[in-house]
Amino acid sequence: MKKGAAGSVRGAATAVLAAPFVALAGTVLHRQTVIWSGVVVPWGVAAALLLLASVQLWLAAWTRSVIPTAVAGVVSYAVVGVLSSAGSAKQLILGDPVGNVWVFGIGVVTLIMLVVVNRQVVSPSLRARTADAAVAVEPLSPR
Repeated sequence: MKKGAAGSVRGAATAVLAAPFVALAGTVLHRQTVIWSGVVVPWGVAAALLLLASVQLWLAAWTRSVIPTAVAGVVSYAVVGVLSSAGSAKQLILGDPVGNVWVFGIGVVTLIMLVVVNRQVVSPSLRARTADAAVAVEPLSPR
């Protein structure tokens, strides 16, 4: 197996393990609020989505692949879907605005992180490898 493929498989396996942690921690965190000047500010949902984005970025930087980012998003969304579809007595994520931002925000954050990872993490290494390969094939002529 090539080095890049091994990194992607290792990253996908790590993403499958990390995503349930992110989903559970985000589900616990998304309901946190603070009262600021008499207004209830739901800061937990932003922190939960930031946790997801940071884990996705870490996975991509570790493996230099976009695949773990996608796997983490899909698995997190699946775990949160299971948590939100339980019966009314066991439901952890309600269908109110904060709950909807958490559930659907996972998809939005994952799409954003896929673009960011592809442009910032994966592409520079691809460009460097391509440039190194081009120089190895045809060295620059001294002028």
